[in-house]
Amino acid sequence: MTIRINMLSKADSVPGQGVASAYLEQTGLVNSLNDFEIEINSRKNNFDIFHIHSVNLRYRLRMNKKHTNIVYVHFIPKDNEGSLCLPKPLRFIFDKYVNSFYRAADELVVVNPYFIKSLEELGIPKDRITYIPNYVDGTNFYPLKQDEINSLKKEYGVPLDKFVVLGCGQIQTRKGFDDFVEVAKSNPNLFFTWVGGFSFGRITDGYRKYKKMLKELPKNMIHIDIVPRNKMNEIFNLSDVLFMPSFLELFPMSILEAAQVEKPILLRDLELYHPILFNKYIYGKNVDEFGKELRRLSNDKEYYKLYQNKAIEINKLYSKEKLSIEWRKYYQRIYEKYHD
Repeated sequence: MTIRINMLSKADSVPGQGVASAYLEQTGLVNSLNDFEIEINSRKNNFDIFHIHSVNLRYRLRMNKKHTNIVYVHFIPKDNEGSLCLPKPLRFIFDKYVNSFYRAADELVVVNPYFIKSLEELGIPKDRITYIPNYVDGTNFYPLKQDEINSLKKEYGVPLDKFVVLGCGQIQTRKGFDDFVEVAKSNPNLFFTWVGGFSFGRITDGYRKYKKMLKELPKNMIHIDIVPRNKMNEIFNLSDVLFMPSFLELFPMSILEAAQVEKPILLRDLELYHPILFNKYIYGKNVDEFGKELRRLSNDKEYYKLYQNKAIEINKLYSKEKLSIEWRKYYQRIYEKYHD
């Protein structure tokens, strides 16, 4: 029997969001399987499952007992400080709404097992929560040849003779943009590139401060605004390492994308990375440690190769074959659970 699924999302209406990338990749993956009949944002109700990827009010109003409601958890309000700057009353209302959205779902999917406890604290039974990691299609992200990379560097204004450090994501407090700039200032022999902007405009946390900072970047750093996802493979290829000093994440798509392009990954030392990356990355706790690791990567070829190989290992952990099996089993299990 073919299971009918309605994928509901408005995540791709806001540019530069990892949530949109995750939605597109997951939908593309499930679409490639023959077990399911998939429609995107259909207004019809004759589906077995509604898989809801974003917390829009219209999707909350469509939850009912005629179908099973699965909600993809891409963020948890209490753990998501430093993203949006809202007045306290609005923040309170928004957080309350999101929490009620999660409680109303029949089933939840999290991209990082670290956040299961937070959902349990909202009163959601653990047996309604399933961990399935993010996924990136290797046909969209892959290493380019050196002559192609050199051409891209010229196009984007990146020096050919420098070790290139890439940061990407929305410019906001949570992403650690301040530390990224400080590391650039203290390492003038390296070249730094940040790709991403203000997806949510003026309500972005730290908006005014960061707009000013962008006008005063060090000479060895450039900012590239929001780039269409079909151009991001170019961005990863012109870099030598992905450096993400974020203070909070769930499972950044950029990590998987960089791993597909076989780039070493440097992250802040956060507990939430442990259950998904298994120490196959480099970490630091502050500006000094980040700088030390980047200098070592740029000077020590064996050290660089070690973590390049670890990036390849991350690819194998989250391969299309493995994730296809997980999603097939998941939808079949949920269908049987609610359609006995």
